[in-house]
Amino acid sequence: MAGNITPDPPPVAGGRRGGPPASGPLIVTEDAGLLDDLLRLCAAAGATPEVHHSLPAGSAASAGPGVAAGAREGTAAGGGDEGSAPGRRGAWEAAPLVIVGDDAARRVRGAVRRRGVVLVGRDQDDSGVWQRAVEIGADHVLLLPDGEQWLVDRIADVAEGVGRPALTVGVIGGRGGAGASTLACALAVTSAREGTRSLLVDADPLGGGLDVLLGGETADGLRWPAFAASRGRVGGGALEESLPELHSLRVLSWDRGDCVSVPPQAVRAVLAAARRRGGTVVVDLPRRIDDGVAEILAQLDVALLVVPAELRAVAAAGRVATAVGMVLRDLRVAVRGPYASGLDDREVARLLGLPLAGEVPVESGLLRAAESRRPPGTAARGPLARFCREFWDRALVETGGAA
Repeated sequence: MAGNITPDPPPVAGGRRGGPPASGPLIVTEDAGLLDDLLRLCAAAGATPEVHHSLPAGSAASAGPGVAAGAREGTAAGGGDEGSAPGRRGAWEAAPLVIVGDDAARRVRGAVRRRGVVLVGRDQDDSGVWQRAVEIGADHVLLLPDGEQWLVDRIADVAEGVGRPALTVGVIGGRGGAGASTLACALAVTSAREGTRSLLVDADPLGGGLDVLLGGETADGLRWPAFAASRGRVGGGALEESLPELHSLRVLSWDRGDCVSVPPQAVRAVLAAARRRGGTVVVDLPRRIDDGVAEILAQLDVALLVVPAELRAVAAAGRVATAVGMVLRDLRVAVRGPYASGLDDREVARLLGLPLAGEVPVESGLLRAAESRRPPGTAARGPLARFCREFWDRALVETGGAA
């Protein structure tokens, strides 16, 4: 198992004095068994840690250890880094995440207070672990093996330099032929044209294939079946680089083989990886809600239910909305004309009891564009692209922006 084990006093992060901080976590423990476990978890997260047996040199606060107040619900609140020498950042301060073994808690009491400290132990019955966490200013207490997946995720987040997660939008048809795939493609194409990192996910194995709609069914890259065996974490960067790139966005679709399902845990891992990359993720959803689709719904920020403005479509959409609403909190209706007598977009939204996202415009020449392998939303000044831009503008304001 990989890990840089340095004697005390150690060099600064990265093995060079004055060099950049390590991208992996700092581990402080003398417990050989615990260290083996932590190195294993770092390897699973794709991170190389720096390991010390006690507090790294230059990390002690001149004001003394102090005691932070207020531990609750498994989280211990820590103070700042008052008392540290200005302009000096040792390994403890520079690391993006510090993992302290319970055996080393007393040895790091004098450390500069900082965020991102996790106290890790194994004894489920040791109530004193909370007090020790307070004394070192830890943000979290973690007990193995139960907390392994949480820690792997946290380590990988700091290794990848994760910022704001992607704004993730699902699109689902109220009935067959509602135009959900067309809208999903247009949203992704519009987002990519604005210079935002964008990923389009085809979650419907029985659909026509979004790669076909984008004119890239033969493009090099992985499809859903390649991720069917995923059980743990999927690297966000590796996922992005492995997928076909079409029209300045990445696309995760299905191949033409017999595989029509991916285990829920694999779906969860793949979408979580996509979200960690930031930007926008658009998911074309099937109307059939199985365990895999439920995993996607749980990670969406908002979903659009595309409903043609006729009574039978509204009735069918009501059943879809009921099923989706059991998992997703923010479901909005996007109405597509032409309108049946007595209906308009507001009336459709009222009948469904959903917020109105707007009217999806009819764009002439869309069929001809598809035949010439130009995806929906390509016409930057067209009505469909304008609808998508306005949606993104509203959504980014509501969510505080996307990375």
